[in-house]
Amino acid sequence: MFITEQLDYTYAINDNNITQSAIKDILIAQKDSYSSALEDMMSEKNRYINTENMYEDKIFALNKIIKINKRAGNGFAVLRDEVQVKSYILLNNQNRMIRDILLSLDDSDNIKFKKDLNNVIIKNQTNNQLLMNVDYKLKLEIDVNSKTLDNAKKNIKEFYALIDINQDVINYLYLSENRIYRLNKYSKYNLISVVIFVKNTKIAAIIDPIIEPYGLDVVKLLIIIFLIFIIYIIRTFVLSLLETYIIKIEALAKYAKDILRVTRKPLELLIIIININMITYIYNDFISIDMLEKIFNIIYGLLFTFVMFKVLNTIANIKVQEIDTTDTKVKYEIINVGLKVLNFVVLLIGLLITLHFAGANLTAFLSGLGIGGFAVALAAKDSLANFFGTLSILFSDVFSQGDWIVVNGEEGVVIEIGIRVTTLRTFDNALIAIPNAMLANQDVKNWNKRTLGRRIKMSLGIKYNSSSTDIKNAVKEIREMLDKHPDIATENTEFNYKTKSRGKLVSIEDAHGVKKTLLVYLDKFSDSSINILVYCFTKSVGWEDWLRTKEDVMHKIMDIFEKNNLEFAFPSLSIYNENQN
Repeated sequence: MFITEQLDYTYAINDNNITQSAIKDILIAQKDSYSSALEDMMSEKNRYINTENMYEDKIFALNKIIKINKRAGNGFAVLRDEVQVKSYILLNNQNRMIRDILLSLDDSDNIKFKKDLNNVIIKNQTNNQLLMNVDYKLKLEIDVNSKTLDNAKKNIKEFYALIDINQDVINYLYLSENRIYRLNKYSKYNLISVVIFVKNTKIAAIIDPIIEPYGLDVVKLLIIIFLIFIIYIIRTFVLSLLETYIIKIEALAKYAKDILRVTRKPLELLIIIININMITYIYNDFISIDMLEKIFNIIYGLLFTFVMFKVLNTIANIKVQEIDTTDTKVKYEIINVGLKVLNFVVLLIGLLITLHFAGANLTAFLSGLGIGGFAVALAAKDSLANFFGTLSILFSDVFSQGDWIVVNGEEGVVIEIGIRVTTLRTFDNALIAIPNAMLANQDVKNWNKRTLGRRIKMSLGIKYNSSSTDIKNAVKEIREMLDKHPDIATENTEFNYKTKSRGKLVSIEDAHGVKKTLLVYLDKFSDSSINILVYCFTKSVGWEDWLRTKEDVMHKIMDIFEKNNLEFAFPSLSIYNENQN
């Protein structure tokens, strides 16, 4: 049917009496015929694939007749049948070309299909070139009244018309390679019948010419709109399904709510990007654009890394809160440093995944890191020294986050022990960052490494005219007052050592920072006073508790001095006037 139509169009165009307007109408009809044939071919792909050498029997019969006519000397009959055989071979070659093109569509991307299409067409032209070994156009000039010759001339005209038609088919295949690939996708998804139906509607006939310059047609537009609608509908379903599965995972059940909270927006963004990716894929005739694919893959890699980063930190924050509300003896700085290391590992893995999606050769990349490792180590020696300084600080347990320390003349509270630096908040509210490599090699005074006992040391000066008995009574009463004071540590103060004893031969009290010394003695004769030494420790190591206890002790000492007729001395000068008489 298709070949008959094309022959009629070819004969009509070659008619010398045809007008330009008629030629234009024929070309439009010819284009529609090609389009219909292509749609029929793609909807009945299996039938075309299974049809091969459909003119073989006719060729075999004609070759027998040619031999008989050659023996009989019927030259015109031989010419007639020989040209007819070549026409059948030409049609077989064309059918074989169509069959090979349809076969090349299976499990083939667009680039491979174009390559296969070109190879199949070259093969067709090579085979057809063998049929052109004789110029039959000269036979058309023979002027003999013979019905057999007329039939031969008719076959010759048809043969050359078929050659032109075959060339037109090849040109159409080249022009329609993207459409062929797209229709094959529709066929693969069992949408070809629906697509052809929509394509042939009156609405499509009106809209397609308007939107075709923008690379669209009604079918593409409907699929894109349907896809946007479906993805929008299933988004909530997917998130709900994800929530259900996360809750079912026992290890993540208690983190499910927080994980979903921090991952909802990235997941919604991921769905939108997938939607955009699919729209561009459909818009481009189901053909992937390498650059766009790399960009989308990079975005997927970055989103994956971001989601993993958020999930990891969410779980870590919940774990830290659990540790903070229990008596678990876990150092926060170890958790912080460990979390930073894990984050670094996640970011590194994410970088490698992103590079892989971007098309980078990871083997060469990692090999390059190995070769350049020495140079990197030299360039980053300070960073490595700080990292190992961090490990030294953590394992030595000299100080922890929140401790009040003095180092290299700087005093403050430890805010954070980071991978590179440790930050201190000074008492005048300044922030100091000290590299860990330097800090690990400095003398550190830690005021928080004490469990019981913060020192009170006073030197009480009394006047020289004080009575010895009053001084003895005052010393005794001060000692008794401190011994009975509820906030002063004494030898009778009990302390529970919760940690296990150490294997080293060290004082347990010194190891835990426990001081219970209480001393009250007449100390020395100073220039302007007799000094009493008061040396004791409060039970609490907190600064405000220490100040409160110290204030109470001072008030009690003042009461004791007043009771025993003692006065505080102050620097003074006595002048004696000796009488000359």
